[in-house]
Amino acid sequence: MYMRLDKFLSQTGKFTRAEAKKVIKAKRVRLNGEVVKDGKIKINEDSDKIFLDGELLALNNKEVYYMLNKPIGVVSATRDDKDKTVIDLINFPGRKEDLFPVGRLDKETTGLLIITNDGKFAHDIISPKKHVSKTYEAVVTGKISEKEVKIFSQGMELANEDKLQPAQLDIISYSEKDDTSKVRVIIHEGKYHQVRRMFGAVSQRVLELDRVKIGLLELDDTLERGEYRELTEEELNLIK
Repeated sequence: MYMRLDKFLSQTGKFTRAEAKKVIKAKRVRLNGEVVKDGKIKINEDSDKIFLDGELLALNNKEVYYMLNKPIGVVSATRDDKDKTVIDLINFPGRKEDLFPVGRLDKETTGLLIITNDGKFAHDIISPKKHVSKTYEAVVTGKISEKEVKIFSQGMELANEDKLQPAQLDIISYSEKDDTSKVRVIIHEGKYHQVRRMFGAVSQRVLELDRVKIGLLELDDTLERGEYRELTEEELNLIK
């Protein structure tokens, strides 16, 4: 794969792009034994040998796992021509094009989203066979009753879908002033707009939707919207 030399240097995790340009200008970088003076030169990362002060450099390709508190208005994609993506929020020193979100949260949904470059890890989380639960807190129109709780627990049927697995619906509170309910929903699938469609099927509309938990992994409540951090080893063990 071909890329600019200054980009390659920044993706080793040792430099920012600006710092990479400085070490090139200082004639500290060699390409296949020859001093390089132009960071714009294209190199083949698979075959070319890049040295800094005599040290062979390699891309930072270690497996990474980030917990992101997704904000509203950002799409769960690796790239998008119109909207900012969750990957745009991550400052990653390695090959950023290898990062991807584990599953999806729609544009208007907030909360816990894992970003990684580990395909097997991601598959294990989103595979229906693994039955990894996803917990959401939502504000919905109207007063939710035990009737809706029972419907969710029995497994619902949505248009153009197989019957859903049973879901847990807990009523947290009701605002008589706004005629809205705050609820917690636990599902074991990841159908398209599933939670919103489930409430639509019982004639309610989701006003706010926030994912707070994946399996046993809880969203760090110190993370502001749009902030992220690496998962700890203990947290990884909760969902691996």
